[in-house]
Amino acid sequence: MTTPFPLPMDMAADLKVTIASMAGGVIPIDAGSKAEMFYTDDCKKFDADEVAQKQMKDSVKMSTIACSIGEYDALYLAGGHGTCKDFVENKELDKVISDAYYSKCIVAADCHGPVGICGAKKKNGEPLIKGLAVSGFADTEEKAVGLAEKVPFLLESKMKELGGKYEKKGDWQVCISCDTSEGTLVTGQNPASSKAVAEKVLELLKKA
Repeated sequence: MTTPFPLPMDMAADLKVTIASMAGGVIPIDAGSKAEMFYTDDCKKFDADEVAQKQMKDSVKMSTIACSIGEYDALYLAGGHGTCKDFVENKELDKVISDAYYSKCIVAADCHGPVGICGAKKKNGEPLIKGLAVSGFADTEEKAVGLAEKVPFLLESKMKELGGKYEKKGDWQVCISCDTSEGTLVTGQNPASSKAVAEKVLELLKKA
């Protein structure tokens, strides 16, 4: 995980938040996400928040909210390399994301979270991100952490392959993309971008 929540709990006090996972129950955190360069102050606040941790130990199973995803105002996919296992070729998640996007729910993801939107489809069957401005973990960043040969695909390359208008800045710099040409898609490049993604989602929610 990067920032594992749309906002630290103190910043999200006026939001009703549901933490969900594919399997439900306790959500494991990959050890790499707590490495010094990724374990941000917001992550530390989240880990110290009793309300957040209670939900992390009893997360809602994704299938439980799938049929009512249109009732949510925003869907946020946290990052971390665990997404490379949980999100890839996940038909259930693909449908949830597509349904959310076309129900005017804000779809947001950061770092490796955008792995989860790569399988989502437009109504015509094309990749959801085709023609949309997107960001996600850069190929050079993946190589820098030594995992380029272990992930199922390099996210930057995959997004370009799917027709996404990939945007990035230098390694570890803050970069977010916000595309509102069809639905609303907010994506961030890396852990440093997670808070900016969350703040953009909050800004959009306040305008809605």
